[in-house]
Amino acid sequence: MNNPIVKWLAVLFALFHVYNNWFTAVSELWFAAIHFGGFGALCALMFNTKKNEKTHDGLISISDILLALASVSIAAYLILFEDSLYARQTDFITSDYVFASLSILIAIELSRRTSGWFMPGLILLSLCYVLFLGQYVPGVFSFPGLSAETVLYRSYWGSDGMFGMVANISATFVFMFILFGSFLLKSGAGDFIIRVARSAAGHYTGGAGHVAIVGSGLMGSISGSAVATTVSTGVITIPMMIRSGFSPRFAAGVEAAASTGGQLMPPVMGAGAFVMASYTQIPYLTIISVSVLPALLYFLVVAFFVRIDAKKMDIPLVKVDRSSTLATLKKGWPFIVPLAVLIISLILGYTPVRSATFAIFAVIGVSWLTDTPMHFERCIEAIIDSLRIMVPTAILLVAVGLVINVVTTTGLGNAFSVMIVEWADGSLLMTLILVALASLVLGMGLPVTASYIVLATLAAPALYDLISEAALLNALNSTNLPSNIEAIIALFEGEAVTAVREMPAEMRQLVRTQLLDPALLTGMLLSAHLIIFWLSQDSNVTPPVCLVAFAAAAIAGTKPMQTGLMSWKIAKGLYLIPVLFAFTPLVTGTWAERLTVFGFASLGLYALAGILQGHLEKKLTMATWSLLLISAFLLLWPGSLITVHLVGAGILIGVIIWQRRPSTH
Repeated sequence: MNNPIVKWLAVLFALFHVYNNWFTAVSELWFAAIHFGGFGALCALMFNTKKNEKTHDGLISISDILLALASVSIAAYLILFEDSLYARQTDFITSDYVFASLSILIAIELSRRTSGWFMPGLILLSLCYVLFLGQYVPGVFSFPGLSAETVLYRSYWGSDGMFGMVANISATFVFMFILFGSFLLKSGAGDFIIRVARSAAGHYTGGAGHVAIVGSGLMGSISGSAVATTVSTGVITIPMMIRSGFSPRFAAGVEAAASTGGQLMPPVMGAGAFVMASYTQIPYLTIISVSVLPALLYFLVVAFFVRIDAKKMDIPLVKVDRSSTLATLKKGWPFIVPLAVLIISLILGYTPVRSATFAIFAVIGVSWLTDTPMHFERCIEAIIDSLRIMVPTAILLVAVGLVINVVTTTGLGNAFSVMIVEWADGSLLMTLILVALASLVLGMGLPVTASYIVLATLAAPALYDLISEAALLNALNSTNLPSNIEAIIALFEGEAVTAVREMPAEMRQLVRTQLLDPALLTGMLLSAHLIIFWLSQDSNVTPPVCLVAFAAAAIAGTKPMQTGLMSWKIAKGLYLIPVLFAFTPLVTGTWAERLTVFGFASLGLYALAGILQGHLEKKLTMATWSLLLISAFLLLWPGSLITVHLVGAGILIGVIIWQRRPSTH
């Protein structure tokens, strides 16, 4: 934003978001339209057709100015003629055709500028499907097609279209928490996090790697972007790890894995928790409370790889003065206050948007007690930094509304769920594998939040059904079924499992709500969405397209694809922990059950990390490798047999003791 006019217009636009999120000055539809119109204009002025960033002279081409004006006109037309548009509906006049079509074309073009051709291709394929292509598709995906007027109306004015729920999520939750993260980082919290991580984690085996895990994990939670976290903290942590003895490829892999995990760590979770709360209507505090243990489990997996590699490379233990941790916290306590304000506000019942606003003001206030006070110029810089992240995010989240509209209009989500169930043949594990593959493909072209939204629309119903199936069958085997439930089951021949799988989704949900505890149902729904959200992160670190790993490779000077493979190995928790969501009470159980799963899973994942590295305390022999494999299998077994888990823990402890025995040489 080198052009001063663009800069100040952008700042005013950001302040309008803050004002409207606090006072609700305009309706949701108008706000979503203004959100896209403004960020579309900024995108047109920031990203030209040939390269990502404008030249340093601040000049803007005529074509980009016209595109910016067209983006604004889309919002203006909807606001000025909203009543007439609803009255006419699909009885279009010429201007309706022009502006509705223009909105789609601009969404496609701006998506291309910010993220390449994947999103535009997905939009075009979706629109072709709903217009005419669906009638040529056989099986469950067949769709007769809709008229152009109906598609344009639903895309431009419909509640599931461009300016529907997803756009409002972008304008409210996502915007405010990206703004909060930008203010927090600009106040100096990033340096504070690195100092705390260095003093707190530096004294463990592989200390530099643990510093990267703690620092990047905390930074990623508030930055809202795994790539941004990698670039900002990686320039410090990757050279630090290399100097301590880790290989450059391993150091880059650790940084990429830790930065990705920041999106899973409460309280912010990269704004993902708020998107999930809007989608599922599950309270935000419920989501973050059950996400704490899984997030810690993920970072433990990364830490296990660091510890084992440090042992493998014989990296010496660096002594760190523990008193420096207290000194760092004492000096930097103001940086903790905004997070405390955020959490306390949420607990007191304020909305997430208002809580984020309180937290932003807390950042500004307490920053004057530090060496980096948030004076006027620094606040403007924080707003500009947030807009640089928000422009492509807003464009993609509004544009993905076009895809969501097609999915909901055509029933494609239900068809996709049916296909998954048929392919998986009722197997929950196979369903997880299919969803993981789908998330990887989507993640190659979409950011994490957009990928989660699309995949949740498609696959969450199937996952929810399968996760709740066992509990539902147990309830159906009860001898005291309500009469209406007995009547429903009597409609289907065969066993209860057949009845459950064959009955329509609405009927199955009715049976669930009458037979199962509401808290259990909420936990199962949350499990399904957390599985999808976690798997949506995998494109950050999984080849062939893994932008976070590529960013880390650029800092470390390593080959991108090899670095991607390393980060994929280190981030194994992204794939293993969702399995625990599905098969264990890690989300649905009591705190005692969750802690039990957490404890045994930690040991099992440590054994698994040793297997993948071929090393634990010492290099593994065939015998110790086999014992670790048995141990990991028993510790991660989804059943509730404590004896099985204790046997697995005993085997792991035995291997560790055996490898730590004094050498006979």
